[in-house]
Amino acid sequence: MFANIYKNKKVLITGHTGFKGSWLTTWLIQLEANVIGIAKDIPTIPSMFQKLELETKIKHYQEDIRDLSKMTEIISNEQPDFLFHLAAQPIVSTSYFDPIETISSNVMGTANILEALKTSNHPCTAIIITSDKAYDNVEQVWGYKEDDKMGGKDIYSGSKGAAELIIKSYYHSFFKSAKSNIKLAVGRAGNVIGGGDWAKDRIVVDCMVAWSKGEKVEIRSPDATRPWQHVLEPLSGYLHLGSQLYINSAFHGEAFNFGPKAEQNHTVVQLLKDLSVYWNISETDKAMKQDY
Repeated sequence: MFANIYKNKKVLITGHTGFKGSWLTTWLIQLEANVIGIAKDIPTIPSMFQKLELETKIKHYQEDIRDLSKMTEIISNEQPDFLFHLAAQPIVSTSYFDPIETISSNVMGTANILEALKTSNHPCTAIIITSDKAYDNVEQVWGYKEDDKMGGKDIYSGSKGAAELIIKSYYHSFFKSAKSNIKLAVGRAGNVIGGGDWAKDRIVVDCMVAWSKGEKVEIRSPDATRPWQHVLEPLSGYLHLGSQLYINSAFHGEAFNFGPKAEQNHTVVQLLKDLSVYWNISETDKAMKQDY
């Protein structure tokens, strides 16, 4: 798989203790990569990272990506062959309660990883993960294209859009140069679901918790359409992108969307209906009040 490109390679993952990060760590271990992780904490209890005892299987750094000196030290010392940057404040609702945390993590944290790569300047293939929320939401019926306008009318989307501008600036200012040994690409994914996700305000998680207690799950905007995808789908895309960028510089500086075809998107209420089948829950057992 992936032409064995990751076998025996040093692969650094930021945010490796999170939902997608734990899955990516597990997959890369199966691919026989030497995994290094950077994360400031274990973000949820329970945690897939802890359940799988991943700390015993990789080199684990408990550091904050907002600490530039630490990021520079780790990346310069480790000199990974690949870097997957997933660390971020990922919860939209949290951005309303703590916008500074969101902005500092998603914007300055990303800038610090890029600056550390620039400083080290060892041969490295870097995949920087942002989000489809980075696009300016103009409520278009079709999916966003990679060259659509960045933006965001809320703090979370704004932080992702700002991170994209920083990535673009670093690419054109530093990494595009013939003197740079860094190859970089951006991955953007939509709504990701799957096992091992215990974060707050996740619709599948909240359904499981509420229904297991015989309670109603609360949502808002039941008719909103989302590009739902299983966690292994975008991760396979990130790994494929990394392997292709490693052997083909034509992808250097490019961005790629990862998500289902538009006709495979489903509304929030349809997702609840599909999930509820396995719980024998009737329509009258559902309430819809809070947004996801």
